[in-house]
Amino acid sequence: MLLVSACLLGVNCKYNGKNNLNSKVVELGSKETLIPVCPEQLGGCPTPRVPSEILDGDGADVLDGKSRVMTKNGEDVTEHFIKGAQEVLNIARTMGVKKAILKARSPSCGFCSIYDGTFSGKTKKGNGVTSELLIRNGISVLSEEDI
Repeated sequence: MLLVSACLLGVNCKYNGKNNLNSKVVELGSKETLIPVCPEQLGGCPTPRVPSEILDGDGADVLDGKSRVMTKNGEDVTEHFIKGAQEVLNIARTMGVKKAILKARSPSCGFCSIYDGTFSGKTKKGNGVTSELLIRNGISVLSEEDI
């Protein structure tokens, strides 16, 4: 079983109400049981929603209370992102999942690279909040770009 960012499976849960359908990820469904998750929705964020990025840090800093997740219009949505990450971890534990494929560069799902907090499309090293929480709990994370 694999946790998968729901947007990669065509679920319209992306911040703009659209999806990031990825045929390689969908094809995995013929070999593996895929469990779609959207941490932002699970954390209480609406769809569509104002884009969010992690300011002055990464997912590790958010979980450690050193950084915040902010929307482009200045709203602090940190608690939604932490709650969503915890819900995804609960699903993983309940289902016995040990691996996840999550959306690259996302402030919640990004793995190894996330948007830099300037809303300019630039990236920086680091994990999103959910990716970081899963990794801290022994769950292997990849992005769709790694498959």
